[in-house]
Amino acid sequence: MKINDFKLERYFAKHEFTAKYLFSSSDCDGYELKYLLENASKDEMDLWEGIKLGYTESEGNPLLREAILQYYKIKTIENVVVASPGELNFISLNLLLNSEDHVITISPSYQSLSEVVKSINCELSYWKPNPENWKFNIADLEKLIRKNTKLIILNFPHNPTGSYLTRGELDEIVSIAKKHDLYLFSDEMYHKLIIDDLAELPPISDIYEKGISLWGTSKTFGLAGLRIGWLVAQDTNFLRKVVAFKDYLSICNSAPSEILSIIALNNIDKFLPQNLIKIRKNVKLFSEFVGKHPIISSFIPPQTGSTSFVKLNIENSVLEFSNQLVEKTGIMTIPSEMYEYPGKYIRVGFGRNNFPEVLEILDNYLKTIKPAHSNT
Repeated sequence: MKINDFKLERYFAKHEFTAKYLFSSSDCDGYELKYLLENASKDEMDLWEGIKLGYTESEGNPLLREAILQYYKIKTIENVVVASPGELNFISLNLLLNSEDHVITISPSYQSLSEVVKSINCELSYWKPNPENWKFNIADLEKLIRKNTKLIILNFPHNPTGSYLTRGELDEIVSIAKKHDLYLFSDEMYHKLIIDDLAELPPISDIYEKGISLWGTSKTFGLAGLRIGWLVAQDTNFLRKVVAFKDYLSICNSAPSEILSIIALNNIDKFLPQNLIKIRKNVKLFSEFVGKHPIISSFIPPQTGSTSFVKLNIENSVLEFSNQLVEKTGIMTIPSEMYEYPGKYIRVGFGRNNFPEVLEILDNYLKTIKPAHSNT
């Protein structure tokens, strides 16, 4: 197969480890190993100290899969497969789809949710939100259904807008999928990162027999370096195929990462609340910041997740703006060109402790730029 470059990840690769400030990161600050181990129980520490650095089970450590199941209604580890999140997305779409299929995915979105589909030569339609409020209309989704539609790809909490669904809206999507006998692949990497006072959505695998849920340690837990994610689905036959496909990729997971993930999953209260406090604080700071700068033409605070898509009122392209910003201030942003989304937007990430410091530097820089036009 042939696949296009992952624009967003290539842009990160160019700047992520050289820029002084990361203003567009979708993950929260990574927790230190020391902190993770300090919160382990005696049994968990015994697992850690007894690690053998050999091959691990392809499906994932059974103890890890048991730890994952505490967050789902499904209660058998045969319904769980562990690998890196990107790998699981890649495998799932390749297993589910053939070139004659039609797929619906959300837009804007993380590129792998569309690019892997394109590489299979499927027809692809985009379910887009209202840019005035980033709300996704269910009626718009149903209009995209075709006779050969095979799959709908969801992502809530949504990266990059921070949009969310109500439980009623999610149930409507499931009803549409049932009516047309479609698979639902749900990227739930920001699960439980709920900023507003909203009801938490259940994993799609809990409420639909053809639903596939993807989650992991990167966003919710602030442990992106573990590279651990998991699929949960009622369809065990599909998951067996995922494991067989995995033999051509990673084969198995890192033994230390699996044990550290067990500790995190069993102690979520030591990770999630701190991340939510940080995100809410930074969203509030940015809301106040926006009013000082006419160059920011629209900011819709995220309901969930750790990012928002912020519209700029500038003359040049957002890519040019971002390149100049990182060159002159050391602040890295992600322009909307990396999402192949029209309009002049940057992704802003709220999960970093140095957010207030970055705002001070950004404040001075934006004062030197003249807005493209008045918003009045």
